[in-house]
Amino acid sequence: MHYIDGAFVPAVHTAPVREKATGAEIGRYALGTAADVDRAVEAARRAQPGWAALGAPERAAYLTAFADQLRSRYDELVELSMRETGGVRAKAVDEVSAGLKQLAISAVEACGTAGEVLQPYKAGKLSLSRAVPLGVLGIITPWNYPVNLAMRAVAPGLAFGNTIVLKPAELTPIIGGQVLAEAAHAAGLPPGVFNVVEGDGPEAGHALAEHRGLDLLDFTGSREVGTAIALSAARDLRPVRLELGGSNAFVVLDDADVELAASCALIASLEFQGQTCISASRHIVLEPVADAYVAALTRKVEALKVGDPFDPASDLGPLISEVQRDRVHERIVLPSVAKGAVVATGATYDGLFYRPTVLTGVTPDMPAFAEEIFGPVLPVTVAATEEEAIELVNGYPMLMNSVFSRDLMRGLAVAERLNAGEVHVNDAHARHGAENQMPGFTRRQWIGVQRGPLDLPGWTRR
Repeated sequence: MHYIDGAFVPAVHTAPVREKATGAEIGRYALGTAADVDRAVEAARRAQPGWAALGAPERAAYLTAFADQLRSRYDELVELSMRETGGVRAKAVDEVSAGLKQLAISAVEACGTAGEVLQPYKAGKLSLSRAVPLGVLGIITPWNYPVNLAMRAVAPGLAFGNTIVLKPAELTPIIGGQVLAEAAHAAGLPPGVFNVVEGDGPEAGHALAEHRGLDLLDFTGSREVGTAIALSAARDLRPVRLELGGSNAFVVLDDADVELAASCALIASLEFQGQTCISASRHIVLEPVADAYVAALTRKVEALKVGDPFDPASDLGPLISEVQRDRVHERIVLPSVAKGAVVATGATYDGLFYRPTVLTGVTPDMPAFAEEIFGPVLPVTVAATEEEAIELVNGYPMLMNSVFSRDLMRGLAVAERLNAGEVHVNDAHARHGAENQMPGFTRRQWIGVQRGPLDLPGWTRR
């Protein structure tokens, strides 16, 4: 069902939601249309002035109640995430917990400062800067972390007086949309403040992305779709905020602790089967340690168990869909092997269960090097020198890189030369650290301050 203007609205047409590990139908989602999107945007626009007019403590109380409703269903949400996304329990716990934290912190931020006193341009004058809501936010979320990535935009958006129209991914519409709507409804959010329109990307997603009634469109997803959205928005200067994918690099220098690097590589490339925008797609290793690194990596990868996420022994679950599996295998792995890459381990699958794969001999002309993989594949490219390694890293869109060296200062020096939003030294990607980088002073591979979810200027206008 859709959730529009405070009511659940049945759809004429629906489609099945399937458990990724078993293929069993676990629910159905509404196939929304442009008309559904129009109704939701209109409802959000009607509700926005009243929502913004509430005192910050009142909005914070609604957010707290929203979080309480979700928290009361915590165990259910964790298991639902496992079923809909195919992630193991640890991934589901991380996702649901992070979403709850977003709401809790936003409730506090709602009552924080709403502006600042500026230096006057002239003696005897008083200059004040006040933050006011943008208005109506359209939010299109991906399937890999549907709760957390929705709340990263929904929570601060609501906190600062905006109203929301959310279009969850069609592969995860229950936990990414339906459950959030149920919690918002139970928390008593005023009608029209939070709306959910389910549906497929080409229909409901396209209608929301193109809607002139939005004050901001927030999209997280592929570069292909994000680029199309940006080009369309540029024609009439519609504001958009995009976080897109990239070919992230994992650099192992010749003085690295190889065992540490290989252990971190499992997280960097294989967390949630590698289906995250911050997953390492390219392992660039200096020649003196390349053999040792590949041996350690292969040994650790072969020890991993791929299976049902509900089996506690499983390290990796299934891929999200047949489309994603075929993309990984037929567009990335097989063409790279045809060009000379060697399979050290993996490159086989059973249904959606894809064995984690190590490829060696990968060169820049191969898809495994040039494309964002979004699957459990670790391509290794050997560089002769540090300078060559840096050149191999740069020149591609990236979000998050890693550098490994026993010499911390050397690692930091190399990190400073990599063109990524974040670079971690002697660590895999982390969900902490440079979360609130100042815009304009750091390189970022997304438009807007997307990983700083509570950065006041990102959700208001001045």
